[in-house]
Amino acid sequence: MADKTYKTGEKAPETGTYKVDSLVNGGDSSNDNTEVRVEKDESFPPSPSSNEAAYWVKVS
Repeated sequence: MADKTYKTGEKAPETGTYKVDSLVNGGDSSNDNTEVRVEKDESFPPSPSSNEAAYWVKVS
């Protein structure tokens, strides 16, 4: 089963470390392996490498 994904602009359900799973527009996210810490109720940012909307997954 795939991990739950969160879209840029959504609020984080819990504090943790997240990474880009894919870009919303379907573009290549292979260069986007940056992990970011997002606090609970903070909005997910755009992709760090392309500055485009992204889907995020929790890694820790």
